[in-house]
Amino acid sequence: MQNHRMPQDSQSDPNPAAELIRQKIAGLYQDEPDIKEEVQVISDGSTTSKTRSEHQQFIYDLTHSGKSMVEIQTAWHEYYTNLTDDQKHIVWNEFYSAHAHASKAKKTAPLAAPVSGGSAQPLPGEHRNSSIARFKQIGEIRNKIVTSPIAKKTRGNTHVRSLLFGLSMGAVTIGVLLFGFFNERVIAPFITPSRTVTNTPIISDSTASAGPEPRVIIPKINVEIPVVFDEPSVQEEAVQTALERGVVHYASTAQPGQNGNVVIVGHSSNNIFNKGQYKFAFVLLSKLENNDTFTLQKDGQRFTYRIYEKKIVKPTDVSVLNAQAKPASATLITCDPPGTSINRLVVIGEQISPDPSINTTTASTPVDSKTTEIIPGNAPSLWQRFFGG
Repeated sequence: MQNHRMPQDSQSDPNPAAELIRQKIAGLYQDEPDIKEEVQVISDGSTTSKTRSEHQQFIYDLTHSGKSMVEIQTAWHEYYTNLTDDQKHIVWNEFYSAHAHASKAKKTAPLAAPVSGGSAQPLPGEHRNSSIARFKQIGEIRNKIVTSPIAKKTRGNTHVRSLLFGLSMGAVTIGVLLFGFFNERVIAPFITPSRTVTNTPIISDSTASAGPEPRVIIPKINVEIPVVFDEPSVQEEAVQTALERGVVHYASTAQPGQNGNVVIVGHSSNNIFNKGQYKFAFVLLSKLENNDTFTLQKDGQRFTYRIYEKKIVKPTDVSVLNAQAKPASATLITCDPPGTSINRLVVIGEQISPDPSINTTTASTPVDSKTTEIIPGNAPSLWQRFFGG
């Protein structure tokens, strides 16, 4: 048995059986309908110039061109060969429609009459019937493509893959958008300031000389970051801009070395796409407990404070910005829980070094809830920046 190899293109086709059926149909369309039968239809008066198709009009013009049947057949073959597959399909449909009555004639047609040579000559309509049979064969093969299990399975798999692809792309898109707008809530629990600020543990030494840079140092949570003392405004927008440079001294409160309450505000979280290097400065502030210490460094001096109170308040409780129970204190404030601006975490310490008895009197003005409505919080999220709120 001769071994027929598949064409190179079909070897890569994911459904070789369906491709084989397509090739069979293409092969059947290679031969055009019989020109003699077409000429007969055109000549019997069943069509007019208004009802003829483009292909039938071509045959009509051929039959009235004065050419011989051989020339007509040759011209028809060349014409049909240059048609597209879809156009060939249309020609066969027209042929089948014009000769539909032949299927009835075939049932009653007599057998071919024998001739002296013993062979039978085709009877009228026999060639026509064979052409119609070919068209029916094409239709049957096309039906096989549509109804075959392979085709059904292919369509089913394609639909499932399309659905899964659409769902996965939708999920990825939603995930990216949610992460872009709300990543501060996702990332905050995994952030420790020491990873971005310093790689070595901080050991507090109140006797060591202080550098000129203003800083806050919290040994327990390994924080050592700049403090912005030069922001004169207490407006939310101004404070948020200053927070891009570190944690911020609230301008209306006392300075280190003065009696009163030194208030330092900082971020516990922030959107990673916002500006600034200190988005998670106070994310671990909740780990501090009573008797833990922290240090404020300013103008070459160090002021150490021992924590005696930690509490959570509403953003509108601006009383924490005023003087506290101890005459010389410092208060660290951040948003709580990290990733939100629902509450404020407040950590208060009393000055233990140097001796607060040598402090100067504070010149700070008490904060009134009528003039200051809210304690500064986290920077606006991308959602808030785009849509407000």
